[in-house]
Amino acid sequence: MGTTESADSADAVSRAEQRHNQDRVLDSGALRALAHPLRVRIYDILSQYGPQTASSLAERLGESTGSTSYHLRALAKHDLIREAADRGTARERWWERPVGGVSFASPDAMTTPAGRAATQVVMNEFLRNRNDQLLDFVNRGIDGEDEIWQDGTLISTATARLTPEQSKELALRIMALIDEAVDNYRDQTGENVRPVTIRADLFPLPSLGEKS
Repeated sequence: MGTTESADSADAVSRAEQRHNQDRVLDSGALRALAHPLRVRIYDILSQYGPQTASSLAERLGESTGSTSYHLRALAKHDLIREAADRGTARERWWERPVGGVSFASPDAMTTPAGRAATQVVMNEFLRNRNDQLLDFVNRGIDGEDEIWQDGTLISTATARLTPEQSKELALRIMALIDEAVDNYRDQTGENVRPVTIRADLFPLPSLGEKS
């Protein structure tokens, strides 16, 4: 890697670190409000597919409109979601997830059993939903997902031996690439445009013989 490329990489890492230092860290109240399987799914749909109404969410989730309305209000109470200002009527409200990063790793929540339990529920449901989406895509590929989309996907794992500092640097470099794609294409519309989930998992493995 040349000097210019090294400087560009360092700049990207610095920008990613500064950006994600500003992510909203959910407090205990917000985590407890989110700690419900249906609310996590609603939050995820708004994150991935954009603004929805109680009716559209009810249809997608197989729930009643009354149920989705109730959960939307609970999420809005803690500013996890908000009304879409440029949409909706007196009869039907549209809801959206505010733009910006969110962290579930709240030091405040970790100080109480209730906060730790809420964090566990949120993380378990969030990861379960994303894993279900991954398996669904794989199965659709087997059944005939468009080849053009199969060529544009990446499902890969690898292992490296890193120090904590190296792991942090790699995480920030990956986040810089993701941030660039999100900033450039968040609101893109047009032919053949679909929501694409971008996953990045980076974590240390237990030592051999250590309980995982």
